[in-house]
Amino acid sequence: MNTKLKITALLSVVGFGAFAQEDSLKMLPLQINPDLKISGYIETYYAYDFNEPENNTRPSFFYSHNRHNEVALNLGFIKAAYDNGKVRSNLALMAGTYANANLAAEEGVLKNVFEANAGVKLAKDANLWIDAGIFASHIGFESAIGKDCWTLTRSMLADNSPYYEAGAKLSYTSPSGEWFVSGLILNGWQRIQRPDGNKTIAFGHQLTYRPNAKVTLNSSSFVGNDKPKADKRMRYFHNFYGQFQLTDKFGLIAGFDIGAEQKAKGSESYNAWYSPVLIAQYRLSDKMAIGIRGEYYSDENGVIIATGTENGFKTFGYSANFDYNIYSNVVWRVEARSLNSKDEIFINGEDATATNTFVTTALAISF
Repeated sequence: MNTKLKITALLSVVGFGAFAQEDSLKMLPLQINPDLKISGYIETYYAYDFNEPENNTRPSFFYSHNRHNEVALNLGFIKAAYDNGKVRSNLALMAGTYANANLAAEEGVLKNVFEANAGVKLAKDANLWIDAGIFASHIGFESAIGKDCWTLTRSMLADNSPYYEAGAKLSYTSPSGEWFVSGLILNGWQRIQRPDGNKTIAFGHQLTYRPNAKVTLNSSSFVGNDKPKADKRMRYFHNFYGQFQLTDKFGLIAGFDIGAEQKAKGSESYNAWYSPVLIAQYRLSDKMAIGIRGEYYSDENGVIIATGTENGFKTFGYSANFDYNIYSNVVWRVEARSLNSKDEIFINGEDATATNTFVTTALAISF
């Protein structure tokens, strides 16, 4: 083969390869199911607790942003979501200090499951679904995903009520979108697996009313037992919150949790706890916002937060934070927060103290 023929043959091979590659790139989107979406979230943080805990772990009733004086990952997950209008499913796997702290009671790889559920639409002409699996909690206005919350750290009532749940739920959304109603059968109070010896199925409800884009009212409940049958104690819990966008720049959230649990199996007496919170947010610009929070948590008998002190856990808290949206999917935040308890429930070095003050900064990216 002479030189001219060799060059012609080589160009033919290169040209065919280029066209083949170009064709494959053009066909690539056809291979991606339009009903399948892949997303992710990463939130790193640094917190400094002025009580300087020796083990670098903040008080045990904090489950998010709970490491002291170290750069840490609070939550990172990758999520696949499928929805074709008739069936839907979500699978998200996570890592971070939130998972280590909040899912400590779960076994094995379940500690790394952020979400895993599947659902089927039950009516052709109505938005009625049944879903089963592991979900984000139906309780409260705060979630483990920091970028969706008005404050950097979670409120005491959020950190001490379920972040996640496992079970099945039947849900309905009205045609106007104003009403959302859901009934749930659950494995327990923030449980993927029920504790050994527990024979009780738990129940919950959620009712949300959104008359317009500026007002949200929500009522959620939990009824169940979170202990083995030999020590069965029924727990009744309700969360209510309202979210109001009063102006284009100013918003307000008011929430209230209240719960009661039997003092002993078969008892007609109950130990109660409650927690109010108020959060205000003011947007300085499209990129910047400030927020302030006032909160109180009362659990005298240690149902949720045990202290072993005379008055139990009776704690006021307040915080202020600043948010800066570097890009539409990137937010940097800084927050100062202080808690003041009736009893000396915190540790500062070798001494007990009634106060806990800390600052936190975080960088969150979603994709």
